[in-house]
Amino acid sequence: MVPQGVNIRHADKVWIGGAWAQPHSGRLIEVVSPDSEAVVATVAEADAADMDAAVAAAREAFEHGVWGRMAPGARLDVLRRMSDALAPRAGEVAAAWRAQIGVLAGLAAGITAGSNASFAATIAVAADYEFVERRPTAGAAVGLVAWEPVGVVAAIAPWNVPYGIMLGKVAYALAAGCSVVMKPSPETPLEAYIIAEAAEAAGLPAGVLNLVCGHREASDHLVCNPDVDKVSFTGSTVAGKRIGSVCGGRIARCTLELGGKSAAIVRDDFAIDDAAKLLTGTITMLSGQICAMLSRVIVPRRRHDELAEAIAGEMAKVVIGHSDDPAAQLGPVAMQRQLERVESYIAEGRATADLIHGGGRPSHLNRGYFIEPTLFANVRNDSRIAQEEIFGPVLSLIPCEDEDDAIRIANDSTYGLAGSVLTHDADAAYRIARRVRTGGVGQNGLRMDFGLPFGGFKQSGIGREGGAEGLRGYLEAKTIMIDGEPAEL
Repeated sequence: MVPQGVNIRHADKVWIGGAWAQPHSGRLIEVVSPDSEAVVATVAEADAADMDAAVAAAREAFEHGVWGRMAPGARLDVLRRMSDALAPRAGEVAAAWRAQIGVLAGLAAGITAGSNASFAATIAVAADYEFVERRPTAGAAVGLVAWEPVGVVAAIAPWNVPYGIMLGKVAYALAAGCSVVMKPSPETPLEAYIIAEAAEAAGLPAGVLNLVCGHREASDHLVCNPDVDKVSFTGSTVAGKRIGSVCGGRIARCTLELGGKSAAIVRDDFAIDDAAKLLTGTITMLSGQICAMLSRVIVPRRRHDELAEAIAGEMAKVVIGHSDDPAAQLGPVAMQRQLERVESYIAEGRATADLIHGGGRPSHLNRGYFIEPTLFANVRNDSRIAQEEIFGPVLSLIPCEDEDDAIRIANDSTYGLAGSVLTHDADAAYRIARRVRTGGVGQNGLRMDFGLPFGGFKQSGIGREGGAEGLRGYLEAKTIMIDGEPAEL
């Protein structure tokens, strides 16, 4: 069973070793629409035995297959065919995303197109990458550094941006010569099926890319498999800590892109009305379910009340509706447990800050997982709503005394993923960006470009995705010192 507009041939099967097969468990995962609370898709549920089989197929392909030993250019030719197979299915991807977690239709289409463009950009990065470098050495006639694939990769993607994130992991891992086990979120499995079908159409060798979707216990079993050389995980910090500890126990590699509590610092030269529009438009994007979301706003105390009033006015204009409603500006959160999580933080905020707008479910929608855009003012930075990732359309307004105090507050967090400086002074934006302890900072909004490295400081993760740095995360450096020039590199 798949949503209307999505054409997946084998949703009831896993893809292991180049073949579609019935799952060992014999069970199906049900996917529930947050718009209607109805089941909109069912896919094969993989258990521990399926995870082991997928890893074994990936290991066989890596150790004995041709993929990792191909010239990089030959691998990229296959990835270009895969890109060609994905391009015409952008509408299906967007439809799947909307059906599974209620992403607004226009946003789904735009981000899907961007994800396909990023896949093509990754191929270009790999085409320019120097997989064998000459280095000066006093120890031999010739010193070389060869960048070789890390091995078998478990690629684990979250439910909020399932296509773009999984596609990015797959692109870099395959370009590097790794073999991959895709493990999508059970809430959003459909996009990984489309990626698998594109790989099959492109002629990717058997076992190089595998697909298994399971719940938490099966996923943990995958991470613990000693034949997994690297785990690439995007998700919560809690899960990331578990994965990091497992990988550390056997010195496996890992890239962890985790949570965030990103701050927007508002300077005096940025107009209140402009800040209110920008911040409201940002916190309602994807219903606030973005790891880099600007969910803390740090503003001079003398401007705090004026900004709070302006944001409340903008939030009052936000149209809340179903994901297929072209007038909607805010759709549902992804699932029942996420709605309950957001509501629990709103209850916490009522006790520790001033609720200025929202805080409840919209009265005109009696079905689905909808919540109003919510603003808290006079928030203490040591409160839970300022320190913990809510993952919903909830904005905390925090007063500061001056620029130094704003930077102190921004850095007073266990997270360090992203941030923004709202100013028309590029010099000030750069100066503040260099002092904020985050993996990325954008002037005047939430800015991300996956052609550049993306990742976080502190508990926001380990490693980077995007750009040449993203590719290097799937490679190992081998130093070769020889007495003469090799005939071929």
